Amino acid sequence: MPAERAQLFVIDPIDRLNPARDSSVALMQAAQRAGLAVWVATPADLSAAPRPASAAAPGHGTWVAARPVSLAPMAAVDGAWQVPQPWFSLGTARQLPLEAFGQVWMRKDPPVDEAYLYATHLLELAERHGARVINRPAALRAWNEKLSSLRWSHLMAPTLVSSRVEQLAAFSAEQGEVVLKPLGGRAGQGVVFAAAAMPGLRALLELVTAMETLPVMAQAFLPGVSAGDKRILLVNGEPLGAVNRVPSGAEFRSNLAVGGQPQATELSDAERAICADLAPALRAEGLFFVGIDVIDGHLSEINVTSPTGIREVERLGGIPLADQVIARLPPA
Repeated sequence: MPAERAQLFVIDPIDRLNPARDSSVALMQAAQRAGLAVWVATPADLSAAPRPASAAAPGHGTWVAARPVSLAPMAAVDGAWQVPQPWFSLGTARQLPLEAFGQVWMRKDPPVDEAYLYATHLLELAERHGARVINRPAALRAWNEKLSSLRWSHLMAPTLVSSRVEQLAAFSAEQGEVVLKPLGGRAGQGVVFAAAAMPGLRALLELVTAMETLPVMAQAFLPGVSAGDKRILLVNGEPLGAVNRVPSGAEFRSNLAVGGQPQATELSDAERAICADLAPALRAEGLFFVGIDVIDGHLSEINVTSPTGIREVERLGGIPLADQVIARLPPA
């Protein structure tokens, strides 16, 4: 069995991760530095199978075909992470019950598709047998990263969610300029700018709503995004670090995946107030590690699936953020 407090990371295949950018890799390395054994698996490695008749709680349990991993240390030199090759090595896969691990991190990147949702159900079954899952599977399902922000709509720019072209066109006319966001998008993918006066607006709205079959989020465009979109990382509701992401060139999107440039930053009093407003709900619903996006003092999104930004905070701010996250893990 894994050593006590061993960490299991349910992720995309590890060889597809970019260790210089990926927050899951940063967390795994921090766990290793803390003396914790690190194991990896993908959602496809999860299964539900009968527990032994001798088990204290008979019935079906959740199992995982996990592999121990050893990660090479990395350092930031001249403003860039230096990645050794090879940067990881894997041990032999073993079939283990999920409750054998101190924590199970669900860090599979979106989309939140059928496979993702079924994985959360299996992880929830494991919770019933004592597994400690980060973030809580039920919350991963309930907190759509766009729609969950509406719980705090008073902190947001004017927002409409609809699949109806007439409603969206009227909202666009009222706001003048809007940003249209697919509810299942990630990393800025599919986010478009639209102006009420632009030719073809209704055709665009037909396209983004798949002919009025899918709702989209329309938000008033905030010109202040040119100064940056701030990613704030919270652990158990406490903000530990942030990075400002500034759009580059003619691009209005600031996501790092579409060319946004990261900058060191500090939190304003208003941003700390936003974090304090969200903290009780995050704690109550088992959202241990969360990234929120704030533009010009307005809450934009709440990222709960696999929040990114650790590498940039550590490199630009000199903050050992991943180590601070691991140090705050709840007791096994």
